[in-house]
Amino acid sequence: MALFVSLAAYCDPLLHFTIGRALATASDPAGLHFGVVDQSPDSARPLHPQEVAPARLSYLRIDPVYARGPCWARAVAMTLYDGEDWYFQIDSHMDFDPGWDQQLIAQAMALLPGRAGVVLSSYPNPFVFEGEQISRRVCTDRVLAHVVKPGAVFDPEHPVLPFEAHPVEKDHPVPGFHLGAGCLFAPGRLVDELPYDPGFYFHGEEQALALRLFTHGWDIFHMPRLPVYHLYNNADSGAARRPLHWDPEQDTRRSQTWWSLEQRSRQRLAALAAGQLRGSFGLGRQRTVADYAGFCGIDYLRRELSPQAYLPLAA
Repeated sequence: MALFVSLAAYCDPLLHFTIGRALATASDPAGLHFGVVDQSPDSARPLHPQEVAPARLSYLRIDPVYARGPCWARAVAMTLYDGEDWYFQIDSHMDFDPGWDQQLIAQAMALLPGRAGVVLSSYPNPFVFEGEQISRRVCTDRVLAHVVKPGAVFDPEHPVLPFEAHPVEKDHPVPGFHLGAGCLFAPGRLVDELPYDPGFYFHGEEQALALRLFTHGWDIFHMPRLPVYHLYNNADSGAARRPLHWDPEQDTRRSQTWWSLEQRSRQRLAALAAGQLRGSFGLGRQRTVADYAGFCGIDYLRRELSPQAYLPLAA
């Protein structure tokens, strides 16, 4: 089965590493199609098709000064999709278990019967570099399920919420109400049915997609033993630490600031939740925003959170 791997990289020194590791650990590297949006300066080494052989590469290079944030880049990367059976959106600083592609496909196929669509997603377990060696910092070898960050409440000015991944000691997939945009696996028809919205910036991106999936009748799952790992940009990143689109030294070079894009994004999430967005980026008709509140405790219409929003869903 063909698998499209979407990568939106921003000045990331680990882009080549990530693709190399995905290839080296895949059960079927020839079945992979990498769609890469590389937002890097001219001084960075570009990717070439021979580097990903026997996989296929669709590659777009963009000067960082013209970048408009993670969601915009992911939407551009999605346009490189070419009808593959599966869609896998990842960040450009990832590591993988052997057979990751086969594991994700098998889990999704087991969950699909009787459902409009499924998405496998989570914030993956972290890894770091110790010298040149990869060191996994595994929180759990079972499920990482998303919840609203303990103590968080709706801001009166906007509906953006913080989320965390909490360990759940289950050996089977757990239903979810939120997702990680940097680790999202789904049937390829997701591209046609729920195209990525470039109108978002970063914060609120995952909430918007979770709402759209839910109202279109799709289901999110957190799978046990997720075979993907993430290098988080924190004190443990070391030499692999990467610049961010909103860093001041990056932002001052642009005619439109990240903050203006962030403000527009917050307004867009509010409009989506209120049912004011129309067309392909709007809500579906299979389930409602009120149904979502009953499902997980996040009530966008009243801007209220019930206790269940802070807990993983019952398996």
